Amino acid sequence: MQKNAPLRQSSDRALIWGVAAVLAVTVWRLAMLPLSTADLFVDELQYWQWGQALDWGYFSKPPLIGWVLRLVTDLSGSDSPFWIRMIGSVFHAATALILMFGARRFVTPSAAAAIGIVYATLPLVAVGSFLISTDTILLPFFALAVVLHMRLVDRPSLGIAVLMGVAIGVGMLAKYAAIYFWMGVALGAVMVPAHRIKWSELAIAFAAFLVVISPNIIWNLQNDLMTVSHTADNVDWVNRAGITLHFDSAAEFFGAQFVVMGPVFFAALLWIAPVAMISSRLGARLRWLAWMSLPIIILVTVQALLSRAYANWAAMAYVGAVLLVVPVLWGRARLWFWAGLAINLAVTLAVPIAVTQTHTWRAGHEQRLILRRFVDRKVQADRILDFARDGGHPIVVAENRDLLAELFHAARDMDDVTIWSASAKGRPHHFYAQIYPLPAEQAEPFLYVMVSPTPLPCAPISEDSLEQWTASDGGFKSAEFSIFMLPADCFGADYSNR
Repeated sequence: MQKNAPLRQSSDRALIWGVAAVLAVTVWRLAMLPLSTADLFVDELQYWQWGQALDWGYFSKPPLIGWVLRLVTDLSGSDSPFWIRMIGSVFHAATALILMFGARRFVTPSAAAAIGIVYATLPLVAVGSFLISTDTILLPFFALAVVLHMRLVDRPSLGIAVLMGVAIGVGMLAKYAAIYFWMGVALGAVMVPAHRIKWSELAIAFAAFLVVISPNIIWNLQNDLMTVSHTADNVDWVNRAGITLHFDSAAEFFGAQFVVMGPVFFAALLWIAPVAMISSRLGARLRWLAWMSLPIIILVTVQALLSRAYANWAAMAYVGAVLLVVPVLWGRARLWFWAGLAINLAVTLAVPIAVTQTHTWRAGHEQRLILRRFVDRKVQADRILDFARDGGHPIVVAENRDLLAELFHAARDMDDVTIWSASAKGRPHHFYAQIYPLPAEQAEPFLYVMVSPTPLPCAPISEDSLEQWTASDGGFKSAEFSIFMLPADCFGADYSNR
């Protein structure tokens, strides 16, 4: 016992340092968040709006992010940007700790601590801690499922199998990208038989997964497969013109991954993962992690080639990627590990400062704001609502999704103004048109806010606009806003069938 005491103390010390580093990064982010001058983005506002009417599914995503935001804002008593965004830092810290303590069963304590620290300082995480997204909500559940699978290989357990299925099922309620877990499990079972779990455990895990996601499946069936259809629209591999290859889009997405993971760690992934896939030198576990990570990046690169893909669409790859790359660099290329961590740590420290400088940091010959997407968004909604209240107009209608997101959040505590979406012609093209269309039976004229170049849906009561201006900067830069008074019957009962 005494002989093992120094080893245990060293183990405990490494993990304590790892936890301390993750918490320090998290505290830094949370401390800087109240100083942020970045307006909530349209997606963040939409997720918040989902939480105002809890359901088993929504227009473009499963429901978990709306539930989480509702819980946090109800507990805090505030719908401010701080409380909407703070869960990003908390969820990413949870993911880092899950990876750290999950990995300690398979790697040295110091390598496990390094895994948690590297994850917490990924550029993807740095941005995700200040811009709430469904990836952020999914990642801790995806990470938990991955480490539970690795544990099942060493110690079969039906209970752990159920927990794994529940974890990835809850993750699926955050974002359908959770399906990448089952893709990785299938590839791993074929390519790495030594890291395969029992078929009985796989079956019960998948059954638990189906039970958890079944309410969302039922919701989709009851709502014309709304979320599934939107996801399919995003994929868009074949359009009316047939298959078109977008090499520039694929190159842009793939290049962005050097930023998402950090240049050193992503380059290491591109070196280590193929070697692990075709060679047994690194062992079955690392080979399995290679199949759990690199195929996701390849698949989304193909998606970008055939249509489009945002840089974060391969986010789930970096759970397996960190578990794969960090132990190898820590054990065999420590200098490269520290170089990669230093670069990512610089980004981690810089992002919280950047979001406090959205109105000042400019670049390029036109000196455009670097973070202009997050600037002067709310001010447009405030101007519209002030105009409506000053003129005694209780109903405001718009069609533009970005503007509707701002209006609903800005008017959340107002009793004298009601916001509606313009009724959709045919299938709703966004969440607000689906859930909040202007009632056909409403009986009074209303203010309609037109954002160029959208045409008016019907002839206005007065030919001239009541108010008109052009956004000078920020997320709506150069957009022309016009306010008209439209008649009560503008969106008639047959409008949606046109």
